[in-house]
Amino acid sequence: MGDGAVGLKTADYAFDLPKELIAQDPLWDRAASRLLVLDRATGGIRHHCFRDILEYLRPGDCLVLNDTKVIPARLLGVREDTGGAVEILLLKRHDKDRWETLAKPGRKLRPGARVAFGDGRLRGEIEDVLEDGNRLVRFSYEGIWEEVLDSLGEMPLPPYITHKLQDKNRYQTVYAKYEGSAAAPTAGLHFTRQLLEQVQEKGIIPVYVTLHVGLGTFRPVKVDNVLEHHMHTEFYQVSEEAARQINHARKNGHRVICVGTTSCRTVESAADETGHLEACCGNTDIFIYPGYRFKVMDALLTNFHLPESTLVMLVSAFAGRERVLGAYEEAIRQKYRFFSFGDAMFIY
Repeated sequence: MGDGAVGLKTADYAFDLPKELIAQDPLWDRAASRLLVLDRATGGIRHHCFRDILEYLRPGDCLVLNDTKVIPARLLGVREDTGGAVEILLLKRHDKDRWETLAKPGRKLRPGARVAFGDGRLRGEIEDVLEDGNRLVRFSYEGIWEEVLDSLGEMPLPPYITHKLQDKNRYQTVYAKYEGSAAAPTAGLHFTRQLLEQVQEKGIIPVYVTLHVGLGTFRPVKVDNVLEHHMHTEFYQVSEEAARQINHARKNGHRVICVGTTSCRTVESAADETGHLEACCGNTDIFIYPGYRFKVMDALLTNFHLPESTLVMLVSAFAGRERVLGAYEEAIRQKYRFFSFGDAMFIY
């Protein structure tokens, strides 16, 4: 268990973060972020620039990246009956034109309510209220869904980012490929194409998996006991090629390094008890907290996460709660930038 039963109380993952350390804007140069390196065996901490990640990667390492693409999932519209303002956030596609959504103001949007977006270019009807309060919405429009969404939707930035994003692409990784996320796999935002080329030139193998990130990932845990937290589900996919490369690296004694908690959850969901992967796809609700035995991941590149979130718990499961919170205290002292557009942490 590492940190013992204390690690099962949500309050054990609380910390005070000065508001000014929440990064509001992405850096102009993705790879210019800072990098805190934590040795989980000794607890040693070093400070670097993100580009220095190359110093910690070895030939033969497998670098697992999540190639999901964020959709412009935030839609602003009006109720057709009252003209009242409505915000719809697309969470998960159920079929061609039906989406599970987060709606504001939720209470007033009952089944049958109709909403118009972009002067009626897109319309939505509330079909059902789901168990957790999310709304199932059926959309109608003319033309191609992706084009309509691209012209009307905004990037669904987390609520702690109050600045408007000037360039939509800055909330995408440079290798984003498959659309479906309501949030970016933010650890990957630090990579430039040039840095990825340097990674390959050094003999490190980039491997791409897909997990469509849901907003539940970022929400603080609301129950006192970690074990009572209900984890949301997310779609993931591991190709035959990705499974082969990861298995090959492990068999030959090389490390599997996950870029982000989403890549970690993907490979840990896809692996059998021995850590072997097969090509697969499905939905995962894996919840990793202290006591979990990692089957695949040997090192983790991640951002700094929200207090009391499942992400801080995952990182603590890997490196130990006290070590992680100690590293966070050091990052706060050194004025690192936190959360989605913030700095990075490498744990090995």
